[in-house]
Amino acid sequence: MNNIYIDNAEKVLLHTYNRYKIVLEKGEGVYLYDSEGKKYLDFAAGIAVSALGYSNNDYKDALKNQVDTLLHTSNLFYNKPIVKAGEYFAKYSGMDRVFYTNSGTEAIEGALKSARKYSYAKYGNNRYEIVAMNHSFHGRSMGALSVTGNVHYREPFDPLIGGVKFADYNNFESVKSAITDKTCAVILETVQGEGGILPADKEFLCKLREFCSQNDILLILDEIQCGMGRCGSMFAYQNYNIKPDIMTSAKALGCGVPVGAFAMTEQVAEFSLAPGDHGTTYGGNPFVGAAVAAVFEQYEKLNLTAYVRELSDYITQRLDEVVKKFENVIMRRGMGLMQGLVLSEDTPVSKVVEKAMDKGLIVISAGQNVLRIVPPLIITKENVDEMIEILKTCL
Repeated sequence: MNNIYIDNAEKVLLHTYNRYKIVLEKGEGVYLYDSEGKKYLDFAAGIAVSALGYSNNDYKDALKNQVDTLLHTSNLFYNKPIVKAGEYFAKYSGMDRVFYTNSGTEAIEGALKSARKYSYAKYGNNRYEIVAMNHSFHGRSMGALSVTGNVHYREPFDPLIGGVKFADYNNFESVKSAITDKTCAVILETVQGEGGILPADKEFLCKLREFCSQNDILLILDEIQCGMGRCGSMFAYQNYNIKPDIMTSAKALGCGVPVGAFAMTEQVAEFSLAPGDHGTTYGGNPFVGAAVAAVFEQYEKLNLTAYVRELSDYITQRLDEVVKKFENVIMRRGMGLMQGLVLSEDTPVSKVVEKAMDKGLIVISAGQNVLRIVPPLIITKENVDEMIEILKTCL
């Protein structure tokens, strides 16, 4: 049966993904089931999206109720759910103003436009350069690609937007040397995802925050994957006791409903986007507003960030055991429930991923040689043990 769906998909869908030969049909808790009934322990969460797992009744009821009430109005009018979602976002992010988008890459586009408008309003059109990080990933639209630090992704679509320079992540002097009197913003992931699950060093990020503040350069933090509780605080930058000027969110923000956001401080908003500068037809409609509000309410009900902090110690301990046991596992790195195992060159990560799926475990890769572990945030110690045992047989 799976083959019929797969064959039909290859006939009608644009081939932009090399999909695994699995047709997923339903989910329950932290498990997924394919169309033939096979059960999979999910440690990928739809690429860090399904933080609440699958079939959370309160979340589903909120979506059903909104479907019965009102789906869409356009941003020519106010709607109650998006105001509620905005209040939650401000409360947990420390930002003052938020704009809801349809995706993470759109959130990056909005963040870049916001930074350039801020600089234009204050300094004219001579301050427009953006410094981004090597090995970063911010999305696949033209602006997001322009600040993605991987030539492989950018090259087929050159020329992209100009005025972008790249520096080395976790190297303050490299970033500082890339900054000129034309620089308006620095953008980076608080924890690099596609670049190999690499957290920012605290000294690096704090020095960068201070330098940007001193020079009125905006610090943009991409929290699309590492945010929404995954690293033990609602947003990963809160682990560093700093605050960005602009930040982006998506993935677990909607827990499956397509929604992203970019947010900024009041000081930035005062000189940034004004009516006519930016817009979206669908972004922030009543349906996604209800979804975002329901997600934050479940985080509160489940005390999810505290739970992630508690479970983080256990999963890192178990993964460190794997590193010690297997010579082909070089190291573990990550933060909270965003973890990566760096594999040796003679151990293709794609083969480990395939073997794991054969044995009923879904994990994915990051970069060339990193096994990415980003499960639903509701996993238990027993789920971690189950994952470890399967992983050992694959390695």
